[in-house]
Amino acid sequence: MAIHDSDADVGRVLGGRYRIIAPIGVGASARVHLADDITLRRRVAVKVLHEALAADDAFLRRFRAEAQSAASLNHPHVLGVYDWGYDDVPFLVSEYLAGGSLQAMLDAGHRLTTSQGLLVGLETARGLEYAHGEGLVHRDIKPANLLFGDAGRLRIADFGLARALAEAGWTEPDGSMVGTARYAAPEQARGERVGPAADVYALALVVNEAVSGELPFAADTAIATLMARAETPLEPHPSLGPLGATVRQAGALEPDDRPTAAEFVRGFMEAAEDLPRPEPFPLVGALVDEPGGDHTQLVATPRTGPAPTPGPAVPLEDDGPTRRWPWLVLAVLALAAAGIGGVLAFQSSRPVTHPVPELVGGTVDDATNAAREFGWIPNIAEIRQDGTVAGQILSVDPPAGTELEEGEMLRVVVSKGESLVTVPDLVDQSLDEAEARLFAVGLSVGDISRMESETVEAGRILEVLLDPGQTQVEPGTPVDLLVSEGPIQRQVPAVPDSLDLAEARQLLTDRRLVPVETAANSDEVPEGSVIEFSPSPGAFVDADSEVTIVVSSGPAPRVVPNTVGLTVEEATLALEAEGFDVTFTIGSPLLPVLGTNPPAGETHPYGSEVTIITRGA
Repeated sequence: MAIHDSDADVGRVLGGRYRIIAPIGVGASARVHLADDITLRRRVAVKVLHEALAADDAFLRRFRAEAQSAASLNHPHVLGVYDWGYDDVPFLVSEYLAGGSLQAMLDAGHRLTTSQGLLVGLETARGLEYAHGEGLVHRDIKPANLLFGDAGRLRIADFGLARALAEAGWTEPDGSMVGTARYAAPEQARGERVGPAADVYALALVVNEAVSGELPFAADTAIATLMARAETPLEPHPSLGPLGATVRQAGALEPDDRPTAAEFVRGFMEAAEDLPRPEPFPLVGALVDEPGGDHTQLVATPRTGPAPTPGPAVPLEDDGPTRRWPWLVLAVLALAAAGIGGVLAFQSSRPVTHPVPELVGGTVDDATNAAREFGWIPNIAEIRQDGTVAGQILSVDPPAGTELEEGEMLRVVVSKGESLVTVPDLVDQSLDEAEARLFAVGLSVGDISRMESETVEAGRILEVLLDPGQTQVEPGTPVDLLVSEGPIQRQVPAVPDSLDLAEARQLLTDRRLVPVETAANSDEVPEGSVIEFSPSPGAFVDADSEVTIVVSSGPAPRVVPNTVGLTVEEATLALEAEGFDVTFTIGSPLLPVLGTNPPAGETHPYGSEVTIITRGA
């Protein structure tokens, strides 16, 4: 591919508006120039794409669509796209950043400190987080596309251009597709669909290279580079220190295993707590030599030696003032560049500051968003304070209005809510007593569970249900309680045969029942033995309930029956039926009974002796 002489573009006006002043760089697909917007009278950067692309209608359609999308982006870390057009060749107009690119910095022999590498990663990840949220994937994150303003703020260039070039089938000098070799993700190497995770992977490679000077998986050919990257996860260089864990995760083989850009931001911010404040970047400026491989090459007028060979020009017939004006222009530009370089060197040494906004009374999100926007590291501390709401910002250090440098700590004190309340000891209190005590300290009764207890009477608190180790809760918290239902019910036992009173007492006492004794006559149960329990065996009663032991006092006394007129045999049967013992008969046993001794109608103990008296007595 023939290399276009960038100096030949100087003086050209593109689109009737953008006058090219000086070349900035040249790459495989485009030339970049410093230009003057003669309409708005401001300096801009103009990227003029290769002439071969002008005949590609599909590319031009994609280029217009991607340029419009890129122009809609508005973020501190995304290069602002002002305009695009077609003037024999397609061109793109963006803001001009005088600090140069990260690639120029690295090619000048500078290696970033770990803190500087963190800042590059943090600001790039913030720009990617915003762009991904807008549905745009860069596809070609590399040092040449990370540009610096004169104050050192980083911006991502070329959003949308990589996709347009890829769909046009444009290749780099080594034959690889744009954006798919030195910083390509494994899925790009495998020919899979490219998403936001590819940008995160590429940024991990860039940070690793910027700090260590080594680009992982770099091989002699693009194919070898891609093959190595498709099979091996990224292992960060040891010089990355606290950044290593975050970069390693971003270098995972599978896209789903990598953090999002937002998570990448958080990883960098966590690592910042273990690193010192970064020194200003060693900016080399946009108008200095930036040789390189597959990235855009910056060109400048040589300071010594012969002038560059001029490009095609209209022949001039004399050697008068007309022939001399280009050299005067170049001399003026050289002096201006030297002056600008001095100013930029001074400006780049000054820290970038922003005033702390009014955050007190706001939320944690307000503080983190402000820190993200202005490049501060948020340090959130939480305390409890009565009369405040959880999440409310109580104080900020430094206070609102103070100028705070990028990379410095923004300390924010946030309320965790009002003071915690100590839960009182409620065990063994009644439910009403517990409710009153909770109300007195600003709490309430929550869920009530119930359970039998052998030691706590029914209706009293067995336990306050809190998490292990927890003794304090938020004001107004409902406190769950476990309430006793008392002991489990007991079953009245059966009465064994020939159970005496002492044995009966022990049988009931062992079951936590209270024995109560009573006597009853029984013809069948011997005196002193247990007749029965009341309630009946098998019945369920509350623990400590009374159970009556009915003890036999023997048979009941009997009334002597009237046997007058009966035969002796009949009278004997009648008396024995009532439990009397007929022991003697007075008179003839063949005659009717005249009476008995004791006489009929008297009451005597069961088994008493009775004598029968007949007429013959």
